[in-house]
Amino acid sequence: MKKSDIKEFPEYFEYYIKLNEDIELTKAFDKSIKQIDDLDIEQLKRIGLKVYAKGKWSVNKVIQHLTDWERIWCYRTLLFARKEGTVPPGIEDQIMADNTNADELSIAQIIAELRAVRLATKAMFDTYNKQILKTNCNFYNYEMSVLAMGFNIIGHQLHHFNIIKERYLPLDFK
Repeated sequence: MKKSDIKEFPEYFEYYIKLNEDIELTKAFDKSIKQIDDLDIEQLKRIGLKVYAKGKWSVNKVIQHLTDWERIWCYRTLLFARKEGTVPPGIEDQIMADNTNADELSIAQIIAELRAVRLATKAMFDTYNKQILKTNCNFYNYEMSVLAMGFNIIGHQLHHFNIIKERYLPLDFK
């Protein structure tokens, strides 16, 4: 199914979902994996733990945030795809970032973890048929289909990779 097959999604996540092209979800996941593979690890090593403004996360923490967030969203998605019924609470990403050791890890290790998680996410979504993809998920204060959750996961990566490109890569030259 394609992004245009999503009938409704919460306004809060509209930005992430709309960052995706109108392509099949599996192709969108393939593109997102290529985007991970295309990261310039050497450039990110040179940037190191620099931040573009006081109080902002390092690139290591941004990528760790993507990995953590994706794991949580896969858990939420699986609960609804399997009609388990539990409604998971919201999360506080700043608390999670404050309690990660991402800045102690190499950028290569953090990217490899994100790639592994993305491959597992794609494998999970590839098992879902149209009926499951249309299943509505209620979580925290939001509701959207499993399909929308897939595009939301990818859009979240697109958003943060855009920030890395626009705000962190210029730090390589400072």
